[in-house]
Amino acid sequence: MIYDRLLRERAQAGKPVRVGMFGAGFMARGITNQILNSVPGMVLAVICNRSVERARAAYEQAGAREVEVVDSKAALEACIRDGRPAITADPMLLCEAEGLDCLIDATGAIEYGAEISLAAIRNRKPMVSMNAELDGTVGPLLKRKADEAGVIFTGADGDQPGVQMNLYRFVVSIGLTPLVCGNIKGLQDPYRNPTTQEGFARQWGQDPYMVTSFADGTKISFEQAIVANATGMTVSKRGMIGADHRGHVDELTQAYDIDMLREKGGIVDYVVGAKPGPGVYVLATHDDPKQKHYLNLYKLGTGPLYSFYIPYHLCHFEVPLSVARVVLCQDPVIQPLAGPRVEVVATAKTDLKAGDEIDALGGYKSYGQCETYTISRAERLLPIGIAVGCRLKRDVAKDTVLTYDDVELPAGRLIDRLRAEQDEVFPA
Repeated sequence: MIYDRLLRERAQAGKPVRVGMFGAGFMARGITNQILNSVPGMVLAVICNRSVERARAAYEQAGAREVEVVDSKAALEACIRDGRPAITADPMLLCEAEGLDCLIDATGAIEYGAEISLAAIRNRKPMVSMNAELDGTVGPLLKRKADEAGVIFTGADGDQPGVQMNLYRFVVSIGLTPLVCGNIKGLQDPYRNPTTQEGFARQWGQDPYMVTSFADGTKISFEQAIVANATGMTVSKRGMIGADHRGHVDELTQAYDIDMLREKGGIVDYVVGAKPGPGVYVLATHDDPKQKHYLNLYKLGTGPLYSFYIPYHLCHFEVPLSVARVVLCQDPVIQPLAGPRVEVVATAKTDLKAGDEIDALGGYKSYGQCETYTISRAERLLPIGIAVGCRLKRDVAKDTVLTYDDVELPAGRLIDRLRAEQDEVFPA
């Protein structure tokens, strides 16, 4: 780990990494506090949010004062030069202004995220995205566009996909072959909704829809789809295996059919209740008998699967490390290898009627499940990142996966154009 040293050098040279961030919600407030108070060598120069007062509150909660509202590129650039924290409601200012080394998308909003990501790529601004929903919908296309522009578009450390990818890279670097990349959950109930999750959300100061997307499986489906796309892995079945396992994560080495894992080239999965949680795990194999002897000596067992895990993910604490990796080392955290391998399809959370409109992710109408890109394309399944705002053309029974033929798409959306382009660029 060299980012701490490189950041100290930037601090000592008086040349901090200057960051712009989109969003001022729960996670964004944590990032603001982290950069302002715990990351020497990095400056959060500007926050963009539809409500500038929420952006101001994020700064002030972290101890910043004399925050300036800006509405022009020149005004923002002046604040960046002078070291004055700025807030704005205009996302294009961050993409176009000189002096910002990297942008962070902390919104989770798909249409808005698509707009700012394209603008960042167009203006050759590196982007660290916490927007798993966008990445799981059109991430391969955005990565391709970023490559063509010569700029890095990447997911973040701290969220489970980035933590899994760090662990995956470590396991590969010591000579093993990963066959499972997994996520540890405490709860999985596809029928949770913002009403059932309201109390928990209020307790932690979070949005009920966001909390529901964790509980109903939508978020973890996006996260594991991203990991599959970054590693070349797949899913063993629609929705993943998702076993209930209350024992230690090391016991999972006995829970998988290794022949199936080898045949598929590795899978992404999750378990509910495993200890220690809420972390991630990688199960890997080694074909060298000499190395198997050493692994057994080092208390990893006799194989054929060996367990590696991280018992936590620290979300906003690690996001500044992603920025440092991108700016100082040109090292992306997690990106698609090429085209999609796995995506997240919309599934009816309740009986839906003709005329119903699909509400927000983590809402009352749908939940997400992982499916292979090949099957999804062949059956015209509706990605849940596209489903929000769609209107049902006919009745659909509970737990039925929606198709494009079931819905009318809203007119004029960027995400639909990007999705159509991705499907053309990456045929199944």
